[in-house]
Amino acid sequence: MDEVTQALGKLDLDTKAGLLAGADMWTLPAIPEIGLDALVMSDGPIGVRGMEWTATDPSIALPSPTALAATWDVALARRVGGLLAQEARRKGVHVLLAPTVNLHRSPLGGRHFECYSEDPLLSGEIAAGYVIGVQERGVAVTVKHFVANDSETERLTVNVLVGERALRELYLAPFEIVNLKAGPYGVMAAYNRVNGPTMTEHDELQNRVLRDEWGFDGFIVSDWTAAHDTVRAANGGLDVAMPGPKTVYGPALADAVRAGEVTEEVLDEHVLRVLTVAARTGALRTGATRPEFEDVDGEALAREVAARSFTLLRNEGVLPLPAGTSIALIGGLAKDARVMGGGSAQVYSDHVVSPLDGLKAAGLDVTFARGADPSPNLNPARDGFAITSTARAADGHVLGTFPQVDGMLTWIGKTPVPYDELHTVEIGGTFTPDVDGAHEFAIDGLGAFRLEIDGELLHEGVIKPPPDRAPDAIFIPTQKIFTVELTAGRPVDVLLLHTVYKGLFGGMPLAYVGFGLAHREPRPDADELLARAEAAARAADVAVVVVGTSKEVESEGFDRHSLRLPERQDELVARVVAANPKTIVVVNAGAPVEMPWRNDVAATLLTWFPGQEGGHALADVLTGAAEPGGRLPTTWPVAMADCPVIDVTPRDGEIGYDEGVFIGYRAWDRTGAEPAYAFGHGLGYTTWIYESISYTDGTLTVGLRNTGTRSGREVVQAYLAPVAADESRPARWLAGFAVAEAGPGTTVEVTIEIPRRAAEIWTDSGWQLVGGDYLLTAAHSLTDPRLILPITF
Repeated sequence: MDEVTQALGKLDLDTKAGLLAGADMWTLPAIPEIGLDALVMSDGPIGVRGMEWTATDPSIALPSPTALAATWDVALARRVGGLLAQEARRKGVHVLLAPTVNLHRSPLGGRHFECYSEDPLLSGEIAAGYVIGVQERGVAVTVKHFVANDSETERLTVNVLVGERALRELYLAPFEIVNLKAGPYGVMAAYNRVNGPTMTEHDELQNRVLRDEWGFDGFIVSDWTAAHDTVRAANGGLDVAMPGPKTVYGPALADAVRAGEVTEEVLDEHVLRVLTVAARTGALRTGATRPEFEDVDGEALAREVAARSFTLLRNEGVLPLPAGTSIALIGGLAKDARVMGGGSAQVYSDHVVSPLDGLKAAGLDVTFARGADPSPNLNPARDGFAITSTARAADGHVLGTFPQVDGMLTWIGKTPVPYDELHTVEIGGTFTPDVDGAHEFAIDGLGAFRLEIDGELLHEGVIKPPPDRAPDAIFIPTQKIFTVELTAGRPVDVLLLHTVYKGLFGGMPLAYVGFGLAHREPRPDADELLARAEAAARAADVAVVVVGTSKEVESEGFDRHSLRLPERQDELVARVVAANPKTIVVVNAGAPVEMPWRNDVAATLLTWFPGQEGGHALADVLTGAAEPGGRLPTTWPVAMADCPVIDVTPRDGEIGYDEGVFIGYRAWDRTGAEPAYAFGHGLGYTTWIYESISYTDGTLTVGLRNTGTRSGREVVQAYLAPVAADESRPARWLAGFAVAEAGPGTTVEVTIEIPRRAAEIWTDSGWQLVGGDYLLTAAHSLTDPRLILPITF
């Protein structure tokens, strides 16, 4: 681009080095003399936070990445990307810090919900659709986390020891697919090391593989605070060190160039890549004009994606529900919906439709019983509260007052008032209880707090994390709980005052305020709640039990320790199904959980983290207004002990990927263990017959017929298996897929590209074709083959 080269020529050494260092938490510095605006970045992947992560600027909250992958629908992923680009442009964002294409190596990975699949092809294809959708609207992505950031324990420092073949065939493969098919404008370098070097300094992977071999022409951004050494990062291929203003780039980089440790040619290459992204996204005003598109209805798309992702694991003829069915809706998650995972994937949405909300809005005959909760902690204050947040300076004067959708407040990177003036933030207003009795209130956070309820001082002092939770305390703050007797209908004043601590990030001047007011109304003890759930189930035609995980289980920042449902949720399901055999279990989790009751219930529906419209989508699927379109993007085990790859805990700072290329279904096939539900599994509301199969010039063609009485969607999965046994290779692997849609009684034909790479392996000499005889299978799932065709490579 001539305009980029011209802009570079106008910059001196210090300005060039400064452009590569964050100006603050989310931006690169503006350079008005060359027409460069501040380049703004924002977390994703289910929404766009913007620079102010506040309720005053809400975001559409889409279903989780595992849900999007469960649709197996690349075109739908592209539409999701388009909506996110629309949200980004509305918020003045140029770069979306998404998607995450690390693999589901172990179900214990804490950020499992934020990644797509255990399979690199499915991950790469869904991500490519997402990236195309974002970037065709003039917004950049950073595909992350490059590479082998597949678990959270010691993620900032761990050295991942992975063989070259596994690295190429599995962990690099999704990044390669996205680069080939979507041309991403950005990649994010991970915190971890890979076979020695930290990723922000990894010359071999960043310069040699990503750039020279794959032809990547975008910029590489560090994960936040991941860059540690100026010279090694610059020479190792890192373009941007975030966040700022205190980074290893800027003045330190200029000094390194003057000292001859980094050449000015290398510096200019970094700056050219940043300016190229700025030109592509409109931040460089002399660059390309951002294209215009028709607006996307965010709520409608969120609802559609959720329904298409819902994965029906079991159905003994109970779904869809007949008209007039009375429903006992049971479970704390049915009312207090969990629609997203924890950490940087969180956004504020202006509303959340819970299962209870959705079923009531659909006009269904619903009775609610709590039964059991997934966490002993209190939920953010919401129902009955009229609250705002107020920021004050040290002298007490008000800097600003802001609305609160609930009792949680999080500001990261940029606060709605000047951070250097900010001294305290208070959440206050009134609460009008619905019921008499002992109401519980909790301070959710760390630091100095003052809590007053109804004029009574309940707490004043500092809350510290327990010693065993200090590393992940920012993701799971301690709750300090108090009990207050209140009268139904009588409003009371509530006030939670927090004194802001500004040393959280090791002295770096990064704005952060995070705390909350939580509440729980009086309720019977746990045994009585279970008994009431049983009674509700007996009195209804069907019971719908919503179970799942909590923020203490699935979040960025830590890994899981168990696949069991937390608290007494398994007991809840067992007791409800004993009371009513027509029990439908809705699993609200982003990653696998054990389901010891799976063969006893009438139906099991996996809704993942379904986004803000999840309750409406649930009503659509239960009533048959929409078909559950999901297929599993990862294997679900019977028990954690059965998982062939489970370890996520480094030893002496290292974790060895000793399983090589055998993760996910590749490993399950090798061990011969039977999972609860195989990769690709999922049921619909109609039936399909696969009628024809052919393969010509790298293209598989499959003809199939909808033999049911309803319109439906089928995911045709193509698996490739060598005829001759080879212990060094998986028994079979996904080679392609396509979505078919047809009305009742009609036929449809799909084509699936099966490239030469599908039969290649990585060797010391690079990619090599393993010629010979193969079986190419068109399947409903890994374990449900429909048509098999012998082919030869």
